[in-house]
Amino acid sequence: MVIPILRMFDREKTYAFYVDYLGFALEWEHRFDEGMPVYAELCLGGNVIHLSEHHGDATPGSAVRIGMNGLEDFLERLRGRDYPFMNPKIEQAPWGMKELTVMDPSSNRIVFYEETGE
Repeated sequence: MVIPILRMFDREKTYAFYVDYLGFALEWEHRFDEGMPVYAELCLGGNVIHLSEHHGDATPGSAVRIGMNGLEDFLERLRGRDYPFMNPKIEQAPWGMKELTVMDPSSNRIVFYEETGE
Protein backbone atom coordinates (compact mmCIF):
# COMPACT_ATOMS: atom_id res chain seq x y z
CA MET A 1 0.00 0.00 0.00
CA VAL A 2 1.22 3.49 -0.85
CA ILE A 3 0.33 6.15 1.71
CA PRO A 4 0.94 9.79 0.76
CA ILE A 5 2.07 12.23 3.44
CA LEU A 6 0.70 15.75 3.14
CA ARG A 7 1.95 18.77 5.06
CA MET A 8 -0.46 20.68 7.28
CA PHE A 9 0.02 23.99 9.08
CA ASP A 10 -3.28 24.50 10.89
CA ARG A 11 -4.64 21.28 12.36
CA GLU A 12 -8.11 22.71 13.10
CA LYS A 13 -8.63 24.01 9.54
CA THR A 14 -7.10 20.87 8.03
CA TYR A 15 -9.38 18.54 10.01
CA ALA A 16 -12.41 20.71 9.13
CA PHE A 17 -11.49 20.19 5.47
CA TYR A 18 -10.65 16.47 5.49
CA VAL A 19 -12.98 15.14 8.20
CA ASP A 20 -15.97 17.50 8.26
CA TYR A 21 -16.04 18.43 4.56
CA LEU A 22 -14.56 15.50 2.61
CA GLY A 23 -15.71 12.81 5.05
CA PHE A 24 -12.38 11.20 5.93
CA ALA A 25 -12.24 9.34 9.27
CA LEU A 26 -9.46 10.30 11.67
CA GLU A 27 -7.90 6.93 12.56
CA TRP A 28 -5.15 8.12 14.91
CA GLU A 29 -2.86 10.98 15.91
CA HIS A 30 0.67 10.88 17.29
CA ARG A 31 2.80 13.44 19.13
CA PHE A 32 6.23 12.74 20.56
CA ASP A 33 5.40 14.99 23.51
CA GLU A 34 2.94 17.66 24.65
CA GLY A 35 3.11 20.67 22.33
CA MET A 36 4.98 18.79 19.60
CA PRO A 37 3.75 18.60 15.99
CA VAL A 38 0.96 16.15 15.11
CA TYR A 39 1.23 13.23 12.69
CA ALA A 40 -2.15 11.69 11.79
CA GLU A 41 -3.76 9.00 9.67
CA LEU A 42 -7.07 9.55 7.87
CA CYS A 43 -9.13 7.10 5.77
CA LEU A 44 -11.86 7.42 3.16
CA GLY A 45 -13.32 4.37 1.44
CA GLY A 46 -10.18 2.27 1.81
CA ASN A 47 -7.87 5.13 0.84
CA VAL A 48 -5.34 6.24 3.47
CA ILE A 49 -3.45 9.52 3.78
CA HIS A 50 -1.13 10.82 6.46
CA LEU A 51 -1.05 14.45 7.53
CA SER A 52 1.98 15.94 9.23
CA GLU A 53 2.83 19.17 11.02
CA HIS A 54 6.50 18.09 11.14
CA HIS A 55 8.87 20.29 9.15
CA GLY A 56 10.52 18.21 6.44
CA ASP A 57 7.91 15.42 6.28
CA ALA A 58 6.25 16.79 3.17
CA THR A 59 6.06 19.82 0.92
CA PRO A 60 2.99 22.08 0.87
CA GLY A 61 1.44 22.29 -2.56
CA SER A 62 1.65 18.56 -3.29
CA ALA A 63 -0.90 16.64 -5.33
CA VAL A 64 -2.64 13.32 -4.68
CA ARG A 65 -5.05 11.35 -6.89
CA ILE A 66 -7.70 9.20 -5.22
CA GLY A 67 -9.73 6.76 -7.29
CA MET A 68 -13.34 6.15 -6.37
CA ASN A 69 -16.67 4.94 -7.66
CA GLY A 70 -19.72 7.19 -7.41
CA LEU A 71 -17.98 10.52 -8.01
CA GLU A 72 -21.25 12.34 -8.74
CA ASP A 73 -22.78 11.09 -5.46
CA PHE A 74 -19.63 12.23 -3.66
CA LEU A 75 -19.99 15.71 -5.18
CA GLU A 76 -23.62 15.91 -4.04
CA ARG A 77 -22.56 15.03 -0.46
CA LEU A 78 -19.92 17.78 -0.59
CA ARG A 79 -22.47 20.32 -1.80
CA GLY A 80 -24.70 19.40 1.14
CA ARG A 81 -22.01 20.23 3.71
CA ASP A 82 -21.34 23.64 5.21
CA TYR A 83 -17.88 24.48 3.83
CA PRO A 84 -17.85 27.94 2.21
CA PHE A 85 -14.25 27.77 0.96
CA MET A 86 -14.78 25.29 -1.85
CA ASN A 87 -17.17 24.88 -4.78
CA PRO A 88 -15.87 21.87 -6.73
CA LYS A 89 -17.24 20.50 -9.96
CA ILE A 90 -16.67 17.36 -12.00
CA GLU A 91 -14.74 17.68 -15.23
CA GLN A 92 -14.33 15.10 -17.99
CA ALA A 93 -10.62 14.60 -18.63
CA PRO A 94 -9.49 13.73 -22.16
CA TRP A 95 -7.84 10.55 -20.85
CA GLY A 96 -11.17 8.88 -20.01
CA MET A 97 -11.74 9.92 -16.42
CA LYS A 98 -14.10 12.17 -14.53
CA GLU A 99 -12.20 14.33 -12.03
CA LEU A 100 -13.14 16.47 -9.04
CA THR A 101 -10.33 18.67 -7.70
CA VAL A 102 -10.16 20.34 -4.29
CA MET A 103 -7.40 22.26 -2.48
CA ASP A 104 -6.74 21.77 1.22
CA PRO A 105 -5.81 24.62 3.61
CA SER A 106 -2.07 23.96 2.99
CA SER A 107 -2.51 24.24 -0.80
CA ASN A 108 -2.31 20.49 -1.40
CA ARG A 109 -4.35 19.45 -4.44
CA ILE A 110 -6.59 16.39 -4.03
CA VAL A 111 -8.01 14.97 -7.26
CA PHE A 112 -10.79 12.43 -6.86
CA TYR A 113 -11.29 10.50 -10.08
CA GLU A 114 -13.52 7.87 -11.62
CA GLU A 115 -12.75 6.00 -14.83
CA THR A 116 -15.38 6.47 -17.52
CA GLY A 117 -13.78 4.72 -20.47
CA GLU A 118 -14.51 7.70 -22.74
